[in-house]
Amino acid sequence: MLDSNAELNEPGLEKALAQLHSVLIPGENLEAWATQRRIFALTRRRTLIAATSGRLIWLVRHLVSGFDVVNLRWQDLSEVNLRVGVFGAELVIRADQATDLAINAQPGSRVINIMGLRKEQAQAVYRICQAQDQAWREKRRIRELEELRARSGGVQIGPAATGVTAPGGASDAVRRLQEAKQMLDSKLITDSEYETIKARILAGS
Repeated sequence: MLDSNAELNEPGLEKALAQLHSVLIPGENLEAWATQRRIFALTRRRTLIAATSGRLIWLVRHLVSGFDVVNLRWQDLSEVNLRVGVFGAELVIRADQATDLAINAQPGSRVINIMGLRKEQAQAVYRICQAQDQAWREKRRIRELEELRARSGGVQIGPAATGVTAPGGASDAVRRLQEAKQMLDSKLITDSEYETIKARILAGS
């Protein structure tokens, strides 16, 4: 993937890519990268953004020497947008402070805006961001479905084996039915999955 969008004849770019490779961890693959056009970085060194197999990386190089690295885990990616203009492309990325599977997003989202990227390079990074976003959304959907199924497994709203209704069982079942309906409305589960969960809750199994 690196050779397809590399323009190593640009002054300083080969060194920037070497710096990027120096921060990759063992087993991490560089899938695409994009750099700003020179006209967008007249008073500073250009920013390099890279999509790897495990994260999104910004390499912000200092004016004289050295560089800063900013990381974004794929599971924390909330939204990515691409704007393509006449002179370059712009990536707008929103990330949430979240758990590993980002089931419960925490307050404190951040927005990263990188302007003046080379168009083809930015499009390559954007495609990977979209693929990772979709993959993690599906992982979160499956995890939430598993948690809902686990919570609905012990509900008792009908007579138990002893013939006595479990205290609070009906209200608990209503709450869990409401949770399932919310997941259906949010398109986290399908109609058939909702009906299956609903039947289990009503059956008390």
